[in-house]
Amino acid sequence: MNTHTKAEDFGTLIEPTTLKIERMLPGPIERVWSYLTDNDLRSQWFASGEMTLEPDAPFEFVWRSDSWPCEAGQKPEGMPDEPRMKCRMITCEPPHNLSFAWGEKAQVSISLKPVGARVLLTLLHQRIADRSIAIGVSTGWHSHLDLLVALLGNEKYPPFWDQWSSLKKEYQQRIPN
Repeated sequence: MNTHTKAEDFGTLIEPTTLKIERMLPGPIERVWSYLTDNDLRSQWFASGEMTLEPDAPFEFVWRSDSWPCEAGQKPEGMPDEPRMKCRMITCEPPHNLSFAWGEKAQVSISLKPVGARVLLTLLHQRIADRSIAIGVSTGWHSHLDLLVALLGNEKYPPFWDQWSSLKKEYQQRIPN
């Protein structure tokens, strides 16, 4: 089971409003790129939403845990059934760099770098408004990237929301007040 609880797998705030999280993924890079940009593949580990890979193109992420290849587990109280996030493409340089506006103020940048037969994914979530949101996005990205690692490696993933809840407790300890 792939739970990514090693210290190096946790995201860190590299400045007060920027989360950085990295994962080594099975390659090739084109395969990983497709799991970031293809709606059908992305919906298996993160969120659905058709993306036009051109600057300023709007899109919306929709999270549907019933499309993930793992048990759902116990969804945290207050978690919406189908959360949505309006986004806008900023840059798209296949198969290496993708960045998009996350809601009204934040930005997410994902870079891919081949490392032998593997791919280093580096994600930056910038302009995080406060500690509560930092905990939420850290927990969310960590959980979803772990699911991507499991999916690409044909590994079993624990019940998603149980893993998410466990990681949230850890991030509450790691992210300073």
